[in-house]
Amino acid sequence: GRGGPAPQHAGAARGGPRRPRGSGCLAGRGALRMKCHYEVLGVKRDAGDEELKRAYRRLALRWHPDKNLENAEEAAEQFKLIQAAYDVLSDPQERAWYDNHREALLKGGTDGEYQDDSLDILCYFTVTCYSGYGDDEKGFYAVYRHVFEMIAKEEMESMPEEDAEEFPSFGDSQSDYDTVVHCFYAYWQSFCTRKNFAWKEEYDTRQASNRWEKRAMEKENKKTRDKARKERNELVRELVAFIRKRDKRVQAHRKLLEEQNAEKAKKVEELRRQQKLKQAKYEKLSSAYFVQRQDTHRPRSHITVNAYPSVGKREPMRVPFKNKNWENSAQIN
Repeated sequence: GRGGPAPQHAGAARGGPRRPRGSGCLAGRGALRMKCHYEVLGVKRDAGDEELKRAYRRLALRWHPDKNLENAEEAAEQFKLIQAAYDVLSDPQERAWYDNHREALLKGGTDGEYQDDSLDILCYFTVTCYSGYGDDEKGFYAVYRHVFEMIAKEEMESMPEEDAEEFPSFGDSQSDYDTVVHCFYAYWQSFCTRKNFAWKEEYDTRQASNRWEKRAMEKENKKTRDKARKERNELVRELVAFIRKRDKRVQAHRKLLEEQNAEKAKKVEELRRQQKLKQAKYEKLSSAYFVQRQDTHRPRSHITVNAYPSVGKREPMRVPFKNKNWENSAQIN
């Protein structure tokens, strides 16, 4: 059909799907690792065609067997590597495939067992991997600092030189929270690996008999890579959560925040109490002022005076106030 054969049949047509690589360290099996084509030519991974051509010509002249008669064997081997590297990198399709599978090729090749020498993170999900919370070699901070240095190193190897980035350090027991501890957890809690996991692929697209078969293979390979990348991200993030829960620096900072929040709450409560007292005092003064204003504006028909200022407590004498609307009368007690 136009859609091409399913991946499993596509693999079977060319000898069956390639078996998954091992995940352990197989360096002891004696397999020879290839050299990076970019390193052989001495160029960066984003080098252009002209730069590749100049590097190839310079090295080819230098290592040509006819010009190295004294060490012809070494020169022939080096010349062979230079020629092979240029053949791959000068071809756009070959170069694209090499870039996608470079990490796997450098660790064993795509035709044999993958030599996975990456750090086994699972063995650090236990309190038995460290001893105490000091800064000694077996202490909590030294152990996990080394773990994340190794993870960062593996990630750096998977990045082009122009995309290289700095990974926050785990620090030690005395590291400042704001400048070290917070930066570390802020980065690693949302960690996203830069590895492409091409060694997890089950199908070699170079073996496809047509473009539909190739697309089907690429689709299945992408699913496999995405799954592996997701599992890696989740594993690292879970390790970060495991460490953060036991980090004494985080615990001390959390306690400090709780004390600061309690002190702030106490100050807020005191401020509210002071405001309530001021409000009550203001309302009392306002009420007294209002009463006084009412007394001042009351219609005055009589003016009260003290008829006997020199005598003790006597009732005041009321002197009539002339008002045409009121009867003139004097009431003297």
